[in-house]
Amino acid sequence: MSAIVHKPAPRARLRSGKVHGPTVTLAHGGGGKAMRDLIDDVFVGPFANPVLAPLEDQARFALSELARGGDRLAFTTDSYVVDPLFFLGGDIGELAVNGTINDLAVCGARPLYLSCAVILEEGFPLDDLRRIAASMQKAAAAAGVLIVTGDTKVVQRHAADKLFVNTSGIGVIPRGVDIAAARARPGDKVLVNGYIGDHGVAILAARDELALDVPIRSDTQPLNGLVESLLKACPDVHCLRDATRGGIATVLNEFAQSADVCVHLEEPAIPVREAVKGVSEILGLDPLYFANEGKLVALIPAARAETALAAMRAHPAGVDAAIIGEIGDRPEGSVIMHTSFGGERIVDMLVGEQLPRIC
Repeated sequence: MSAIVHKPAPRARLRSGKVHGPTVTLAHGGGGKAMRDLIDDVFVGPFANPVLAPLEDQARFALSELARGGDRLAFTTDSYVVDPLFFLGGDIGELAVNGTINDLAVCGARPLYLSCAVILEEGFPLDDLRRIAASMQKAAAAAGVLIVTGDTKVVQRHAADKLFVNTSGIGVIPRGVDIAAARARPGDKVLVNGYIGDHGVAILAARDELALDVPIRSDTQPLNGLVESLLKACPDVHCLRDATRGGIATVLNEFAQSADVCVHLEEPAIPVREAVKGVSEILGLDPLYFANEGKLVALIPAARAETALAAMRAHPAGVDAAIIGEIGDRPEGSVIMHTSFGGERIVDMLVGEQLPRIC
């Protein structure tokens, strides 16, 4: 895939505002010097790159450079409201960057540029905000993506539950890549790139509401490198989706309903950590519905499934990948679990939510 060259920006405005004081105030959202200082201090420095450098109200790209990477653009947006903001394995900033990168990656796009908009509550600690911004930049750099524009708003105390983050992303889809839920076909194998449910349990443990002593780290990670390796090994990937809210059960129901097929899952083949199983049993929850932040589900033609599995396991984000089922034709629009005890059960779409403020 052709690389995108980021040329130095002309007449970049160098700013070096500094915020004084320990917390965010309403003045930091007022549009004046206080807001400019906050943006300079917390965001412009950590996010510094040639596209951001002009500090205009928009980021600008050469279409010719984008066209070198493919023949279509992918654009996505998402908002993040996780509680707590910091948890074992990550924080809301890393979550926002990786989540948007992954939404682009699972259509086969190469993620390039992100925006970052934050809604802050009056009184939010500035040290926490700096920590989150640094985490966002670290995650973006690890995935080879630039944060190029953004926005900051401040609301009154208790009006926003500390911090909300919105990230939008642009990527380029290479020629010949055609990944869509409607392409699921009978005979396709169902692959997942590792243990499911880690993020959901990490958030539960971080809340300290249930006194859970479970050292499970969130699985938040970028998946663009894994998808690129997968497409090299198997260019004809039928379906890909990252299993975030609603877990793999929701993703598989979406595939089944979009393509009018039936997904058959083999319970013993699904990778779930013993600690996640334990929490699920204690709380009466199903790990199939737990949120993930670094897991994808792929539908691969049967003839290429083992090749795809080997490619996933060769990548750091897929070392625990597994084939967990296959696609049939009936009953249409359904997901059927073949249990460890030799029975069957329907895996339906999640109604409502298992856990609030999960991502």
